Amino acid sequence: QVQLVESGGGLAQPGGSLRLSCAASGIVFSLYDLGWYRQAPGKQRELVATITNGGEINYQDFAKGRFAISRDNAKNTVYLQMNSLKPEDTAVYYCNAEFLTIGAHYWGQGTQVTVSS
Repeated sequence: QVQLVESGGGLAQPGGSLRLSCAASGIVFSLYDLGWYRQAPGKQRELVATITNGGEINYQDFAKGRFAISRDNAKNTVYLQMNSLKPEDTAVYYCNAEFLTIGAHYWGQGTQVTVSS
């Protein structure tokens, strides 16, 4: 059974930081491309950042310079370090794992991030 479990969300003040983690089980983690997405109330889910199984990283423009995605294959975990948080970063953050070669695509349950003073 495949599971992706996010953690690390919560309440942060504007300008603050949070580190999200997503622990995976049931997959050969190192083969998967990983991503973080977010969905704010009333909005569509949007991509935040991705990291391929080879370590190539891409960020959406709003995340560049503030967020950092990383992975630890030994721990089957992907991280999202979020700095200089803004109220508009408030959303449910989801991790995603995909292995397109076999058509595998999995989502976590999400973790709430609220940025407010």
